[in-house]
Order: sequence, then C-alpha cells, then structure tokens
Amino acid sequence: MTKAEVINEIAERTGIERNDVQETVETFFKVVKGSLSKGDNVYFRGFGSFTLKKRAEKVARNISKNTQITIPEHFIPKFKPAKTFVDRVKKSEEVSKLL
Repeated sequence: MTKAEVINEIAERTGIERNDVQETVETFFKVVKGSLSKGDNVYFRGFGSFTLKKRAEKVARNISKNTQITIPEHFIPKFKPAKTFVDRVKKSEEVSKLL
C-alpha cells in the first residue's frame, strides 16, 4: 500500500477532504522525522515505536579504488512494532493465506 492509497483510504473512511488528510499525513511524517533528528524517540501505544539505533564505527573497502575507508559511528532510525500489533498480524487470516 502506498502513501497515496493510505490517504485515499482515510479520506473515504472519515469523509474528510483528501487534501486535508494529505496535509495531516505529511505533517505526521515531518513531526516523526524532526523528533528523531533531535534524538527523541516516538512511541505509539498499541502500534509501535520509532527509535534511534547506534551503529558502531567500522572499516569498509572501496572495491573500485582498492582502499580502506572508515565509516564513523552513526545513528539510524528503527521501527519496532508493538506486541499487540505483531499478534494481530500473526492471527490475520489474510496473512495466513500468503503462506
């Protein structure tokens, strides 16, 4: 499902104008990105959490130049679904049909 499909689904279910839903969804993403950029985690009870994961410094190779480069330690965003969310997906009949 794409972002446009999510926006259309929300607009249909709620009766809110598509443009208003799109603006709200875009603002939601900006808030999450901004919070993570400041080092703050974002938690949604029953859905999951967006956190930062620290990656250690490592040595890598540039194959084309045959040289070593050092990649400094850095943080990456990570999403961890809530237990209730995971359980609901596991018990879903539609997902079971995919197996």
